Amino acid sequence: MKHEQLKGQLIKTMVDFFEQDYRRITHAIEVLKQAELLLGHYDNVDEEVLIASAVLHDVGIKPSEAELGYNDGKTQEQYGPAVAEQLLEQIGFDGDKTIKVAQIVGNHHSKARYDYVELEILKLADTIVNRLDANG
Repeated sequence: MKHEQLKGQLIKTMVDFFEQDYRRITHAIEVLKQAELLLGHYDNVDEEVLIASAVLHDVGIKPSEAELGYNDGKTQEQYGPAVAEQLLEQIGFDGDKTIKVAQIVGNHHSKARYDYVELEILKLADTIVNRLDANG
């Protein structure tokens, strides 16, 4: 699948999932942009995994808030992987890559449990966007 097509499918899927939560939608797109800017500074990056992880990294927020009434890094990691897997399955994303994306989504707020360059890039991109938002 071409990266532009994949990006479009993922962004549409994420927008449909978050519905009117424009803050989360915008955040995901900004993290994707930062991840793409960082991409050239790393070797052996699976761009499809990085794109999917960046777009879907916060999908655990919605079920966490629905079930618990709040979200934090821990609950995002708890709820996010299953949602990411479901959304990726809907667009026919590669199964092995889906597992890796789910692992990344389930580990983007904690000390890294996986030695994935895509996780490292996502964490850095998310940190940059959050700092920019805080200083906004």
